[in-house]
Amino acid sequence: MDANEDLARRRAAVHTPNYLPQPIAIVRGEGCHVFDAEGRRYLDMMGGIATAVLGHGHPAVRSALAEQADKLWHISNLFVSEPQVELAERLTSLCFADRAFFCNSGAEANEAALKLARRHAHDRGEKRFEVVAFDGAFHGRTLFALSATGTPAYWEGFGPLVEGFHHVPFGDLAAVRDRLGPNTAAIIVEPTQGEGGVRPAPPGFLEGLRELADANGCLLIFDEVQTGMGRTGPLFAHQGSGVEPDIMTLAKALGNGIPIGAMLCRESVAASLVPGTHASTFGGNPLAAACACAVLDTLVEGGVLVRAQEVAGHLQRGLAGLAKDLGPRRVVEIRGAGHLWAVELTFPASGVVDRCREAGVLVITAGANNLRLAPPLTVDEAQVDQCLSVLERAIAAEPMEG
Repeated sequence: MDANEDLARRRAAVHTPNYLPQPIAIVRGEGCHVFDAEGRRYLDMMGGIATAVLGHGHPAVRSALAEQADKLWHISNLFVSEPQVELAERLTSLCFADRAFFCNSGAEANEAALKLARRHAHDRGEKRFEVVAFDGAFHGRTLFALSATGTPAYWEGFGPLVEGFHHVPFGDLAAVRDRLGPNTAAIIVEPTQGEGGVRPAPPGFLEGLRELADANGCLLIFDEVQTGMGRTGPLFAHQGSGVEPDIMTLAKALGNGIPIGAMLCRESVAASLVPGTHASTFGGNPLAAACACAVLDTLVEGGVLVRAQEVAGHLQRGLAGLAKDLGPRRVVEIRGAGHLWAVELTFPASGVVDRCREAGVLVITAGANNLRLAPPLTVDEAQVDQCLSVLERAIAAEPMEG
């Protein structure tokens, strides 16, 4: 029994059975590579599920973490914390928002956003509590966020869900218009659906949602937990459309793997979160906030975003070539932008994931037939080429009927 098998055996004996981990134990990371318990190296093209935006062990984040660890780890939000203030200043200076609330995950950020939408309506004397969400969406695993998630498989056994959610087809403005009413508090949408198969919003869709929300008097929430922090090109995905929400949620890449989430909003909306309405014990703690500041500085001022756009073009062209070479019997289409892509296959993707891992490249799925690539923004052209070569061989090795 090798070290990977031993750790997997020990894990299976003590963990709840809600995960199906791949059969390797990752013990170390460096740049765009990770290493298993036997010392084998893998090119990480999944980035901890779109989280390791700067790769593993990035020196700027390591330095920020070490420096803050020597000062202060945790004090709660009953006191002012300098790293948290600096992070809020950075984030609000880079987008539409005036205010920030910090938590620990994307689900918590969306929970805060949905609660705020209802509270905002309450404070205006309106009986708005309903939310329009979308088929195929994923917003998290808390019951409120799960109720917004438009994939029934995630709901099974957890009902009844929070009332007031209406799911309509993603991209269908007419369906949204038909669902809006005097009780609508918010529309929540991912600019690109991540878990739903990496499906970018159709042209004009976000603009149309903004117009419908304004006409109805409800709030517009952009869930950028997966698309934020440069993942699709701009720092925040919605900035590519020119549309601004009332509330935006972030997590995943914000801390480059250090757990932190954020809800950003306009001043007029934030006013409803008076003392006692919402809180988080660990949210925005000094360690996480200091790391997030380093991530933002490296992305924006360190030139990573600019360089990443060049590599993203190389990745897009390579995926297009792969799809053409393999043909429609194997590849339905490629979808995405920046460093977030799906390769939709004509067959389940799990076997391809296994073959890629065996060849030293880590990828994941986004739905049964979709391979998802979400590498660090620090990946280079040579590493992209390595991934594409392995990926093409792994897809081509799938047995085809007829």
